[in-house]
Amino acid sequence: MVRALAIDIGTTILRTGIVDTSGNVTHTHQHALSVATPNPGEVELDAREIARLTLELARRTIADGGQCEFVGITNQRATTIVFDPVTGEPVGPALGWQDLRTVIDCLVLQSEGLRLAPNQSATKAQWLVRASGRPAKELRFATIETWVMWHLTGGDAHVSDHSNAGVTGLVNVDVDAWDARALEVLGLDIEMMPTLVSTMGQHGVARALPGAPRITALIGDQPASLFGQCCVTQGAKITFGTGAMLDSVSGSKGPTTLTKFASGCFPIVARSQGGTLTWGIEGIVLAAGSCIEWLRDDLGLIKDPKDSESLAVSVESTNGVWFVPALSGLGTPQWDFGARGGFFGITRGTTKAHMVRAVLEGIAHRGADLVDAAQQEIGAAFEEIRVDGGMTANTFFVQSLTNFTGIPVTVSPQREATTRGAGLMALVSAGHLSLEDVEHLWSPEKVLLPQLSDADRGGLRAAWREQIARVERTIPELSVVEF
Repeated sequence: MVRALAIDIGTTILRTGIVDTSGNVTHTHQHALSVATPNPGEVELDAREIARLTLELARRTIADGGQCEFVGITNQRATTIVFDPVTGEPVGPALGWQDLRTVIDCLVLQSEGLRLAPNQSATKAQWLVRASGRPAKELRFATIETWVMWHLTGGDAHVSDHSNAGVTGLVNVDVDAWDARALEVLGLDIEMMPTLVSTMGQHGVARALPGAPRITALIGDQPASLFGQCCVTQGAKITFGTGAMLDSVSGSKGPTTLTKFASGCFPIVARSQGGTLTWGIEGIVLAAGSCIEWLRDDLGLIKDPKDSESLAVSVESTNGVWFVPALSGLGTPQWDFGARGGFFGITRGTTKAHMVRAVLEGIAHRGADLVDAAQQEIGAAFEEIRVDGGMTANTFFVQSLTNFTGIPVTVSPQREATTRGAGLMALVSAGHLSLEDVEHLWSPEKVLLPQLSDADRGGLRAAWREQIARVERTIPELSVVEF
């Protein structure tokens, strides 16, 4: 059986594993990434650590599981690194996709005709170049797959694939060239930019790994999860990680703009091969699993994420408490960077169980918001929603999601479908699987069905929209950013 090494660099966890042609993921190793928040709204990672851990964990997986001929890389998108190509050293921190330090820059750039979001790479690259004090042409721009490729190939490859480049805010609408005007307005230089390549192809040789395997797939984390959950020609999935992302395949017809649609969704490249792009749509919740970490690390209401389920089911309801998970603003459909999270309905009788249950239900409601927006965008209802990510181990949460959407929810057998997707894509690219083969690999761990009547669901969703309205425009000057 042919196998591929999958390298999966998430927002907080770096993971490696071996994926075979049956879709099995084995010999996994993982390590937490250092994430710093030096000021409110700022999110920084250590680029050197990412490179070091990638090599360490990849070598460990190969040592445990045996040699692999092919490598697939998937990564958190829009996280931005600027580095010196001579020394290979970053000139500053890696700015995480959640970093909001450039939100005012985005607002100013609107007057120059550039509609950019602070969670895209464009203004992050501008900030890093300015902070370095060096001419842009002396430096190199990288998203995470670019950075990892640079290190795996010993500096031979400076490339970015279509799925990652498409969400930087720096490419044209066909994602076949960097946008010269955007680069000029931002003070960037074409010499900085990596070569654009397909997600599937012969991208280079990983000389830094035993056996020097060929790198045959580069893919952003959410398209990788879509592929890992076997949504090849149709279907939709939501990944509940640090944030929550709904992705759905839309086909070969490209959009007329890379900015968001009226629904609050926006276009993505689901995959590409030989220069031919397959498109999809995406909706984002900016804070999902990060709310559970907040309950644990900052509020001390739980000691372990697993505790959230037992606390939630220990009470029959939230007792009138609501929580809106807008810790970093609201994504789809509102896209209000000035919104802030909030608990409502707290009384002297409110317990931590009520609050924890409200947090889980609030995230599930936001997942239902994604489904509503995506169905509006495609003009049709989904037959099912496939889900993966750490939060899907919580049955109460997944049942809440299916209750609020009114749609069956099927849980991925691989909690981290991004890893699986990267490996499967590497094998398809190498010719050892077909796209049809991947579609037939779907076998959910479990299926949950709605347990609410349409009337009850409608009442809850109407009440939810009232809570959303209470947190919108908390910081009005940040709420006017459009992209």
